[in-house]
Amino acid sequence: MPTTPAKIALVLISLLSLASCQKEDAAAPQAPPPSPVGIVTVQPETLPITSDLPGRIAPTRLAEVRPRVSGIIVERVFQQGSLVKQGDVLYRIDPAPFQVQVDSATGTLRRAEAAQLQARQTADRQTQLSKSNVASRQEYDTAIAQLAQADAEVAIAKAGLAQAQLSLQYSNVTAPISGRIGRALITEGALVSSSGSENLATIQQLDPVYADFTQPVADLVRLRKALQDGKLMTGPNEAKAQLVFDNGAKYPESGRLLFSEAAVDETTGQVTLRGEFPNKGNDLLPGMYVRVQIEEGLEQAAMAVPQQAVQRDSGGHASLLVVGAEDKVELRRVSVGRAIGERWVISQGLNAGDRVIVEGFQKVAPGATVKPQPWQPDSDKPETTNASDTEAAVNNAAAEKPPASVRQ
Repeated sequence: MPTTPAKIALVLISLLSLASCQKEDAAAPQAPPPSPVGIVTVQPETLPITSDLPGRIAPTRLAEVRPRVSGIIVERVFQQGSLVKQGDVLYRIDPAPFQVQVDSATGTLRRAEAAQLQARQTADRQTQLSKSNVASRQEYDTAIAQLAQADAEVAIAKAGLAQAQLSLQYSNVTAPISGRIGRALITEGALVSSSGSENLATIQQLDPVYADFTQPVADLVRLRKALQDGKLMTGPNEAKAQLVFDNGAKYPESGRLLFSEAAVDETTGQVTLRGEFPNKGNDLLPGMYVRVQIEEGLEQAAMAVPQQAVQRDSGGHASLLVVGAEDKVELRRVSVGRAIGERWVISQGLNAGDRVIVEGFQKVAPGATVKPQPWQPDSDKPETTNASDTEAAVNNAAAEKPPASVRQ
């Protein structure tokens, strides 16, 4: 049997061992709870392919008002900047010289008609005499020829009268098309010529209007190739177009795509396209800069995620945090395509059914266990974290620290 000092030593050693174990148990950290995150489950969609292209507004019809006869401008009838209709009188050229020509042509016609009447009577008499064998054949032929000559003179006189009347009519300069007329380029008293190059005014038809814009030929070829391969499909109707002003506001009326240029500009490598838009309020003016959004097709089985879910590293590479098996966070490298509203189209790196973290990814790291919850896109509340959540995230990240290759 051990002595009393030995017993005391054994008791002390046991007490010290027990205290050391209790301290180690107290110092051992507790496992942090999984962090809640907002996720979206990616599913294939049919999404429109929209191009945003720069363009300029152009009138659908443009006409320069020019004189068709020479003379002195005596009156300007139209109001500058007003709407005119086809056939409205815009300028009046001095009609006196043309009225004299009409009177002269009228007299010439009457003289020719009198000669024609005399020739017809002579021909009728010779015809009767020829039937009675009284007149000679030569006299009959001469009468018939003179009648034909008189008929020709009447025709010439009628043409001369018509030309003189047309010149008198052209002394009133009219609008060739309906539209909005600009400023007057010629004032009263100016001499204009039908063979000159002067422009009296310009009329533009602004309802509807054209929007001319360009697209890189590489994009056009890519879209056509995707359409041939069956990756794209066209809508049931003609291509729609939408205008966006330089301040970001959208034009309320939608338009339609008319055509694309068959040739490529050698200097820019682009093709020209044209759209037509209604302009009842005259909000679109010629020369105005706009951006044209056109729907060129529909992409089948497209994957899209909210823009805030996409992260980029220092090299510009895009990635997503995906909730995998057993609610573990995975880092997924992806290829980002075009933007549709507030979402990015992911061309590579995602599969149907993947759960992408949209909200709360700041508190987790790859390899961590999370508590996924459906993301509410209309939630405007800012993220708030308390001390316990922050401590749990730090401990979780420290306990499940990913390899250096993943963190990069």
